[in-house]
Amino acid sequence: MKAKLLDAHGKEIGEIELPEVFKTELRPDLIKRAVLSIQSKRRQPYGSYIYAGVDIVTEYWGTGHGVSRVPRMKQSSRAALVPQAVGGRRAHPPKPEKKFEKKINKKEKLLALKSAIAATANEEYVRNRGHRFTAPLPIIVEDAFEEIQKTKEVIPFLNETGIIEDVNRVRESIKIRAGKGKRRGRKYKERKSALFVISSAESPVRKALRNLPGVDVVPANQLNVELLAPGTHYGRLTVWSVSAINQLEGLGWS
Repeated sequence: MKAKLLDAHGKEIGEIELPEVFKTELRPDLIKRAVLSIQSKRRQPYGSYIYAGVDIVTEYWGTGHGVSRVPRMKQSSRAALVPQAVGGRRAHPPKPEKKFEKKINKKEKLLALKSAIAATANEEYVRNRGHRFTAPLPIIVEDAFEEIQKTKEVIPFLNETGIIEDVNRVRESIKIRAGKGKRRGRKYKERKSALFVISSAESPVRKALRNLPGVDVVPANQLNVELLAPGTHYGRLTVWSVSAINQLEGLGWS
């Protein structure tokens, strides 16, 4: 299985042999489980104060007062310490010891990653996610692309491959969040555009690409299913460098 090789300006310069991982069968069920497992590990435990509604001085009046037999606050008739009373404890409060993590077997997680990688080479899957592009998939670029240091130097490549349309699509989708999250450091929402997989986190192109809306850049050794299938939806528009492709071959499962 071969794919076209592009230069740093998006022009075709030859062909490259693809690793066997790109022939993996699509497994949407495993991809979804793997993404949800990753997301669940970021969920922060929360719970009420263990003595909420209990840490208060109360007394029991006993019978003969014409009121319900519940503990009442000192020098007041207000009930406390019981779930059915105003100011009392909650019956079943959230508990911080609850486990939110969703587990997945190692072999299933690995197969989900392989399947998500293979899905990036299928034009039907990628277009179904809403991505816009003109270059044939998978998009593989020479290593000279990783040496680009400025965003304006990346634009010719984006124009030639049609990815600039996808970036503009995301730019137009940016909107203010509807809920309280806008007050909590996440005011704006934006969709996902292209994912660039490079050989090293030290590559200069990482800084050149980070200004583009919706674009993610990741070294091949840090690739995960959530990056390849955001929101559990497989078929993300992905650009690979030659060195990143070679790293996939060296992982042993390609």
